[in-house]
Parts: sequence; structure tokens; C-alpha cells
Amino acid sequence: MKLILFYAHSFYYRTAEKSLPHVDDINKAEEIRDATVVFFQFEEKDPEDSSSVLRKLVKNIKWHAGKFNTKNVVLHSFNHLSMSKASPEDALLMLEASVERLRRSGYNVMVTPFGYFHEFKIHVGGESLAKVFKEF
Repeated sequence: MKLILFYAHSFYYRTAEKSLPHVDDINKAEEIRDATVVFFQFEEKDPEDSSSVLRKLVKNIKWHAGKFNTKNVVLHSFNHLSMSKASPEDALLMLEASVERLRRSGYNVMVTPFGYFHEFKIHVGGESLAKVFKEF
């Protein structure tokens, strides 16, 4: 698992084109303010220990959001962080599980549509912790 966490004053995305041909057609745009934005990639080995990976993912997101006193989270699948990739099916299952865990903990979670390339704008804070890379 690799992820980059950003503290964003604002984040906007719009679906651009499919990256997976079998996903539903979606034409969507959303914006959120005051959020931890997570660019993540589930790797090939992650489904073998999905419980631990999900626990660490959620823990890191909560830690980062806490540093900026926000309950807003954006999850964006970004398969450019590693050469190792989980299957789309496994990645989607883990994404759905992480969304559920975060929402149960009181977080407002926005998820960019899975299986799409996106246009996006992100206004990242200047603080040191506004940009954090994690690998586990």
C-alpha cells in the first residue's frame, strides 16, 4: 500500500474518461473544502493481508485529518505510485471497506469514481504535514 495524504483547502474533480472499460458510465463533478485528500494505490500483496492494510490505511487517514481538525476525506485511486498493482476487483473491495470504516467513525467521505481518469484541482496547504507519503 502506498498513499499520499494532502491537506486541501479545496479539492475539485470531474470524470474525464474510463480507465476500466467495464465500469458504469459516469459523468460527475464534485468539490469539497477543508479535507484530507488521499491518493492511494493498493498493491498486489495487499489483499493477502487486507485486514492489516485497511487498519493502517484508516489509522493514517484519521491521524492526518486530526492534524488539521477535519472530518472530510477524499479517497482517490491513483495507480501511479507503484509498479505493483492489486487487481481492480481486489482494490475496489478494499476501497469499499475503507469507506465503510471511515463513515462508521464519523467521517464525511468523498470517493472519486473508481475506474476513471479525472480532471482535478487541489489547493494544498503550505504546512509541512499538508503533504505526507506513507508506505506499508
